Amino acid sequence: MDTTCESRTIAWRDAATTDTDPLSRDPVASPLLGVVGAPIWLVPLVRTALFCAGACDSEPVTFATLALISAVAVLGPILALPRRWYLPVMLGELVAGVLLGRTGVGVLHPRDATFTFLANVGFALIMFVAGTHVPVRDPRLHGALRIGLARVAGVAVLAVLLGALITGIFHTKHTALYAVLLASSSAAVVLPIVDSLNLHGGSVLALVPQVAVADAACIVALPLAIDTGHAGRAALGAAAVLAATVAAYVALRYVERSGIRKRVHRVSEERKFALEMRVHLVVLFALAALATVTHVSIMLAGFGFGLAVAAVGEPRRLARQVFALTEGFLGPLFFVWLGAGLDVRSLGHRPSFIVLGVALGLAAVATHAAMRLTGQPVWYGGLAAAQLGVPVAAATLGEQLRLLEPGEGSALILGALITIAVAIWAGAVAARRQAHRAQDAPAAPA
Repeated sequence: MDTTCESRTIAWRDAATTDTDPLSRDPVASPLLGVVGAPIWLVPLVRTALFCAGACDSEPVTFATLALISAVAVLGPILALPRRWYLPVMLGELVAGVLLGRTGVGVLHPRDATFTFLANVGFALIMFVAGTHVPVRDPRLHGALRIGLARVAGVAVLAVLLGALITGIFHTKHTALYAVLLASSSAAVVLPIVDSLNLHGGSVLALVPQVAVADAACIVALPLAIDTGHAGRAALGAAAVLAATVAAYVALRYVERSGIRKRVHRVSEERKFALEMRVHLVVLFALAALATVTHVSIMLAGFGFGLAVAAVGEPRRLARQVFALTEGFLGPLFFVWLGAGLDVRSLGHRPSFIVLGVALGLAAVATHAAMRLTGQPVWYGGLAAAQLGVPVAAATLGEQLRLLEPGEGSALILGALITIAVAIWAGAVAARRQAHRAQDAPAAPA
């Protein structure tokens, strides 16, 4: 525990035993409550979490920490409540994480093993839910899939060109890395926005496979761009996860067609066993374990299994149970964890990297918005530009291998934040236009 950490811990411990509110005196924590509106019930949670965490990375996650995460995650629904704003729920959760994490007061520590594990569970469930929402059995999806794949290829070509241009301007020698970043999309950001704003229609049908394929492809391609020594391992891992997902689909299809699932469902509903939920979690976590062992993103496991369940047909009772588990706790925890891991303040040490981050963010938006030439509305192109997982992985891996200059990793994160801001704006525009079309549509005859 460093000196600053120790002094703050002692001060909070002593203040907790008095009637004086330390939040009014702490120069770091008081701005936090000012942002969230300083609700009185949040005061003891912040006090206890700060004391238990000790403002140090060495302290584990406690119940006080989980209470604080659950409390500040309510900022997501609060910001999304005004319908005229059309803001996704995950925005408030990300903001809460930024305020409490590395950029803000430093209460939450994203490198904590327990916190990271819970966030990974939340990520797997988010991707599973997103996969189940894809209308796999809709015949229109086949045409949309072809369009989505064509747009992924078009974005990849433009990404290589702009990546080379940015490399030449900033003299960083990372053309392949920048190309992967510009071509990537974040299913963890885009799909929750689509669900939260209830976006639908042909454009969304083509957007979903476009984002999913781009995310998975760039996750697999990242080692090729930055860590060529493990590129083959990543490809084999992705193949193993996909093969296991196909096997899970075959098993689910047999269980459904043989009538076993319906018999189990009746017994489970009558005896309150929640057997379907248990079985699906077993398969999901097994696939996630395979992805972890083979060094592949959990996104591939969660989204792939969600597609398999959607192809067979997801029981409504299971959908409600998974929704409650995901949206009630583990999903918000994941986005708070993501926000807590962002460190924007480090950009202040190298102002030139601020320009690099802005260039990467705007180039990513321009690359995806160019798919307007293929008939995609520009706001859905902006939505597809959202990226987070690939830049975070690139920054982490680049720093570990010492391939990036000090501050360059933060520039990658800044570019990702710009794309997220654009995606949130684009989602709001799409939702408004969808609402206007619904109002202008002629009423059905009685």
